[in-house]
Amino acid sequence: MTTLLISHPSSLQHATPTGHPERSDRIRAVERVLEDERFATLQRVTAPEGELTQVELCHPAPFVQGVVAAAPRDGLVELDADTTMSPGTLSAALHGVGAAVLAVDEIMTRRAANAFCAMRPPGHHAESKRAMGFCFFNNAAIAARHAQKAHGAERVAILDWDVHHGNGTQEIFWNDASVLYASIHEMPLFPGTGAASERGEHGTIVNAPLRAGDGSDAFRDAYESAILPSIAAFRPDLVIVSAGFDAHWRDPLANINLKEQDFAWATQKLMELADRHAGGRLVSILEGGYDLEGLSRSVAAHVMALMRG
Repeated sequence: MTTLLISHPSSLQHATPTGHPERSDRIRAVERVLEDERFATLQRVTAPEGELTQVELCHPAPFVQGVVAAAPRDGLVELDADTTMSPGTLSAALHGVGAAVLAVDEIMTRRAANAFCAMRPPGHHAESKRAMGFCFFNNAAIAARHAQKAHGAERVAILDWDVHHGNGTQEIFWNDASVLYASIHEMPLFPGTGAASERGEHGTIVNAPLRAGDGSDAFRDAYESAILPSIAAFRPDLVIVSAGFDAHWRDPLANINLKEQDFAWATQKLMELADRHAGGRLVSILEGGYDLEGLSRSVAAHVMALMRG
């Protein structure tokens, strides 16, 4: 089995205002680096469009219909100061859902070893009833629910190493003992959530905040002391990664100083854990990363590790 790469041209059609960090060039940078001969053995597939019923696994129908109704025929519409819809946004967001669902299907049925969804817009800030922070639908959360509903997964772990805390994923699973949400992120930073004291109703929320200026040593220490043991103790049937790369030292939106080698190391450690507890089942979903060079180098390191390179 090989690593599955899932993408779709709609990711390029989600337009944002001039100067907005979450821009289509992010996907172009990822696509360029993954065209290198090192990635020749990737199994490449095109994402289907997700169905509204799949979105509704995590978002109530009135919210979903509100996002659909807000989609403009031309120009840009602001849902909040950071989150803007263009004529291509709804298709991109739905294809992001479709990519996440397809990845789960392929991994849970053993048709691929693991998967990386190279899609935008990101999703982890999207709460059950609120689009925010560049995000509309929470792809990682939907993937977890789909794994439970369609494949009988009893326990799903979501690891979020985006530098911004995934408030949406935490909110969706706050009261759910069947999904572990573990996040390592900078704090204080947008969106202001993610304190270590935030544990959820069942102790299945694990936050390991870092401080501005922290680098590889602090990241690796927190990862090995808080994140990995929590996932191992949970013994998930599937591991999902909210793979943001904005903790890279080059990124303009944060103050953590990771290198691409740190993401490769984190991926390898997580794969070892998935091998022990989840039959190797792992799905990775692109979140943030706003410096194009830092993003492309980090994605390359992450995907090489997924390919066990």
